[in-house]
Amino acid sequence: MAKKRIHWLDAAKGFLMILVVLGHYPHEMPFPLIQYIYWFHMPAFFLLSGIFFKEVHSLKEANGSLTKRFMQLLFPYFFFLLAITTVRYSIELATLNFDWRWYAEDFMKILIGGRFARGAYGVIWFITTLYFSYVIFTFLTLYTKRKTQILILFLLYTIAHIQSFWAMDVVGGAPDQASQEIPMLWNLDVAFIAVVYFAIGSYLKSFWLEVPNKVGLTGLFVTITAIVVDKIGWIDYHLSLKFLRYNHFVLDLVIPLAMIIVFVWVFQLLAKRFVMKPMQFIESHSIAIMYLHIFTYMILNDYFLLGPIGFTITGIVFPILASVAIRKLIPHGEVVLGNISRLRVTKKQVNRSNG
Repeated sequence: MAKKRIHWLDAAKGFLMILVVLGHYPHEMPFPLIQYIYWFHMPAFFLLSGIFFKEVHSLKEANGSLTKRFMQLLFPYFFFLLAITTVRYSIELATLNFDWRWYAEDFMKILIGGRFARGAYGVIWFITTLYFSYVIFTFLTLYTKRKTQILILFLLYTIAHIQSFWAMDVVGGAPDQASQEIPMLWNLDVAFIAVVYFAIGSYLKSFWLEVPNKVGLTGLFVTITAIVVDKIGWIDYHLSLKFLRYNHFVLDLVIPLAMIIVFVWVFQLLAKRFVMKPMQFIESHSIAIMYLHIFTYMILNDYFLLGPIGFTITGIVFPILASVAIRKLIPHGEVVLGNISRLRVTKKQVNRSNG
């Protein structure tokens, strides 16, 4: 049973990565598909990450766990930031851009990251938010009981919505601009809502690993209802974690969770009939796809006119090729792609040879 669970989960995460790429298509689409993708796809990543959270029972264990997660998440973060920035600045210099103020301002936005990093860096907020969510939940489960955890999570969820209300309704304007009126390094404040999705994945692990059919059908009913009432104008629901656009206290749980239930349930049903190796293959290269799909478009856009399908295909294929090249050509390439188990194997081999 465990293999089947891993099988459907890998396939589901691979498909989520396709949705991430499609969700960044920069032009209008005739059907509001991107709006509905944003209703659930980023909460799904946080929730699925929470499923495999392991509680620690001492500060020493916590430090070890957080160090491991830091290497898994932040090693690729800094590697791809360095790689993308090197290429970008090389292009700028080649086109005779010698304005040091432009480089200083651009580099500062990259360092701050989160919602302030745009363009090729548009996805980096997720990694830092995920890591900080992991930090919060690690210490929450280490030092507090379940009831206290839920109370603190409720308070964090409330604070997140107060902040969103301030950005979306008090500051107002376009969400990407309004959210930048609230300064924050690495989008760490978004972890206040992200950790709630993360916790739901952890607390209800057994449920998520085998969603009952009745619950799946109920989630489907809620999802269809939400789309219909949004379409006819009874609600105007949008969700964008990166830009603090989560300003509906109830629906920000109900709609994403209903859609995640359907998503997980469908992939569990599919896993009983199909292997879905293409989705698993995409998931195995998901780090490179996440970091490079926007940058790929920015380079190809000067030469090709890409529609949604072409944008998605190139945003997956070229990063996969880059991922394969990194693994084969760069020393410890697996490590900079987040596979730190290879680093541990190397250390063991060195110790044996020295012994």
